[in-house]
Amino acid sequence: MDDLERELRDLSAWLETPDAPDVTARVRAQLTAPVPRRRRWRYYLAAALVALLVAMLPPGRAALADAVSGLLRFAGITIATSPAPALPTSTPSPLPSQRPATLDEAQREVLFPIRLPAKLGPPEQVLVADPDGTGTYRVATLLYRGGALRIDAFDGRLDPVFQKEASGPGAEWVQVNGGFAVWVGGPHSLAYVDRTGAVRVETARLAASTLIWEEAGVSYRLEGDLTKLEAIETANSLS
Repeated sequence: MDDLERELRDLSAWLETPDAPDVTARVRAQLTAPVPRRRRWRYYLAAALVALLVAMLPPGRAALADAVSGLLRFAGITIATSPAPALPTSTPSPLPSQRPATLDEAQREVLFPIRLPAKLGPPEQVLVADPDGTGTYRVATLLYRGGALRIDAFDGRLDPVFQKEASGPGAEWVQVNGGFAVWVGGPHSLAYVDRTGAVRVETARLAASTLIWEEAGVSYRLEGDLTKLEAIETANSLS
């Protein structure tokens, strides 16, 4: 069972969420395509997992994420449902090498376009965090309402950047601009995953309700005191 669990977790890294809810044709193609015998069981298992997601995921909503039990990796964020250590009681530290920047500076220092939500307007503050050896930053954060509302943006092709721990509410699938998104409707433990893949417990904090989505290869976390509808409207206004 340990080997099977490890294989399932490996599979989760390359199971992509489709752009539209109906992926029946893709699943059928996976099931019928020729596959080398030694990898056939893995391929069929992946197709079966996709089919299971389709069966359990009606368009717009499904309380599924926590039921996936550690397999869900979406838009550069791992939603982990295995037991997790308690969060530290002290104030969490900022993300690695986090610093303030102007919007123009931040745009020059990340590899993705920084988009602003028309519903919120210009941010009150911009932060960049976790630079590599070339000085290119991994995360750009837009802060609103005195920092109580934030949008984290990062390259969705990266390894997981944030990890939602076991404590706190489950997650549900919603849609942003016609694509899949994940809504976490209440406070939950959140930690940062550094470039080596290690979870940075010292950055762990209690995050507010959060909407997670990906567009054009960029991942977003919208976090704050928002209803699900308000969060979706804000995400849809990104330009």
